[in-house]
Amino acid sequence: MAFSSLSSHTNTILTTSRSSSPHSFPKLLHSQHHSLPNSLSFPTKRADQRATSLPDKWRTSVSFFPAFLNKAKDSRAIKEELIEAIAPLDRGADATPEDQRRIDQITRKLEAVNPTKDPLKSDLLNGKWELIYTTSRSILQTQRPKLLRSRTNYQAINLDTLRAQNLESWPFFNQVTADLTPLNARKVAVKFDFFKIAGLIPIKAPGRARGELEITFLDEELRVSRGDKGNLFILKMIDPSYRVPA
Repeated sequence: MAFSSLSSHTNTILTTSRSSSPHSFPKLLHSQHHSLPNSLSFPTKRADQRATSLPDKWRTSVSFFPAFLNKAKDSRAIKEELIEAIAPLDRGADATPEDQRRIDQITRKLEAVNPTKDPLKSDLLNGKWELIYTTSRSILQTQRPKLLRSRTNYQAINLDTLRAQNLESWPFFNQVTADLTPLNARKVAVKFDFFKIAGLIPIKAPGRARGELEITFLDEELRVSRGDKGNLFILKMIDPSYRVPA
């Protein structure tokens, strides 16, 4: 599905996005070794072996906590790298093939530290998102002169009603709404129902206006999705309270 005109409705934005300092641990005190009477011949354990065994087990038991902190810090650093790389590309309209490869590489690093494994069960998905980068040429409307391209594109999702909405800004203000059908905890099937020309004139969407969306990264600030036609979509949260019209 596209944010753009009716002619591009088969593109789906709905199908349509951490390094840290080492942690030090307190050292356990070594237990003291007491010698046994000479009359006994029990084998004794070397002091250095006993001294290292307890700290090793202790470190293993708490190792998940610094790993969690590392993941959060990794995510923050990668997001900053991604936003910086996207900034001069006019949401992807000015991206060269080399730019696209670089953005995809950074995005895959971010996807690897996704903190929300089941995004379709998370309230973080709800609300209105602004598209900040895509590889979809129809959504970017690169075939049009710049003056006739949408300045900003939005997408809203409400999980409780399984509804979604794509919106364009000036100069056309087109909209489209859709029903969502979960396929698993990360992916939905999307069936568009109505377009609104200039946000006012409703037109029923054709039956072929459908697609799929896989959400590959989600936190309170950023969402990454990949579409069934291979396009990448990166969006930032702007209004978590927004509701999609019924």
